[in-house]
Formats: sequence, structure tokens, C-alpha cells
Amino acid sequence: MSGSTKTMGMLTAGALVAVTAYTVALGSNGWLWFGWVLLGLITIGMAATRET
Repeated sequence: MSGSTKTMGMLTAGALVAVTAYTVALGSNGWLWFGWVLLGLITIGMAATRET
């Protein structure tokens, strides 16, 4: 796994923690979850293209 893919993975994990904390503190926000899912898909796509 390349450095940029690891960085994206860490960013995605950090974003999950942040979105979860926001949801617990202030209530759910669909756009935040949509953004996190999109970020996760981009990260998975980067990992898939780097390994092939």
C-alpha cells in the first residue's frame, strides 16, 4: 500500500470518528454520512487501483 493510500485510510477513519461524534452530540446529519461514504469509496478505489 502506498503512502497516499495509507493517508487516505487514516483520513477516512478520522472522518468516521468525527462524524460519529457529531451525530452523538448534535444529531444525525445525512450530508455528513453521505460525505463519509463517498470518502470511503474513494479510499477503496485508490487501494484497489494501487494494488493491481
